[in-house]
Amino acid sequence: MSSKTNPFATTIGVVCVGLTVGILAAILQKLGNPPNMGICVACFERDIAGALGLHQVAIVRYLRPEIIGLCLGAFFAALLSGEFRPRGGSSPILRFMLGMFGMAGALVFLGCPWRALFRLGGGDMNALTGLAGFAAGIYIATFFFRAGFSLESGKSQPSPAGYVLPLIMLALLALRLLYPQIDGAEQSGVLFYSLKGPGASHAPLLASLGIALVIGFLAQRSRFCSMGAFRDFFLFRQTHLLWGVLALLAGIFCANLLLGQFHPGFAGQPVAHDKHIWNFLGMTMAGLAFALAGGCPGRQLFMSGEGDTDAGIFVLGMIVGAALSHNLGLASSGAGAGPNGPIAVAVGMVVLLGIGFFCRRKS
Repeated sequence: MSSKTNPFATTIGVVCVGLTVGILAAILQKLGNPPNMGICVACFERDIAGALGLHQVAIVRYLRPEIIGLCLGAFFAALLSGEFRPRGGSSPILRFMLGMFGMAGALVFLGCPWRALFRLGGGDMNALTGLAGFAAGIYIATFFFRAGFSLESGKSQPSPAGYVLPLIMLALLALRLLYPQIDGAEQSGVLFYSLKGPGASHAPLLASLGIALVIGFLAQRSRFCSMGAFRDFFLFRQTHLLWGVLALLAGIFCANLLLGQFHPGFAGQPVAHDKHIWNFLGMTMAGLAFALAGGCPGRQLFMSGEGDTDAGIFVLGMIVGAALSHNLGLASSGAGAGPNGPIAVAVGMVVLLGIGFFCRRKS
């Protein structure tokens, strides 16, 4: 759809969406979400994995409504605009692996690209090395793009296939409603809850879901993507999406100042560490994985809401990757990289570089 019929797709539209996302993220933090987190797709999918019992780290278990809302908001936007198109079948196992390794890299840094921006907008200077690593990973991917890298395009799928991820999200919402948290209890029915730590910090259910629905709707219409912003700049010197990313940073910064949530520095930042080499390398791996997959974690959720089953496979890969990251000691903590985090980065980079090299189209 052209920008003439979709004002959100214009540069001004993308800037407005970026500002809105930044401001709403700050509001979610004020309402109870973890500081400098707002909506972190990687962290929140990690929390969902914990809520479902896929990992046993007690401080990061909560079925986050924001993930549900992002997908369903995009789903409703796609239906209303006639852009819901079930498609997929393009290298699903590779996309699953990209999701797993992208999540592993993000949890070495402790955040997805959105959270890197939210951390910086809250004063966490450690996010600078994470963002630099994210850009470096995408830059590496551009060499593969120029050499003909492709996972091929998804083909049209039967209509029910496109509804699978949105239906999974509705099922998760049903679980959250059926098994609400019980005061002082770590388990309610089939769901697990954190009693302390980041998983115990959350905005009210309706606020989280409602704000995420709005963001999902706007992001689908604008094609907002943090990875795409850097990719398009490196490959084509296009700044259309980059202005949206900068607007997001401006929105969260200004909102945090007004709400008293801006605390600049390196030390003592919430849910963060100051081991800059692992901040950089973790996000380098994440940026490379997201670039090869064709979208950042948020964009993958939005595409899955549009009926893209390949994006849905990537999302499921990230959730599994989150569980493995905690079960295998890959994820970082406030003290630094996990015991096996450096090994994960080394192995992950080899695998991702191999995918980039061997998936080049031959002339």
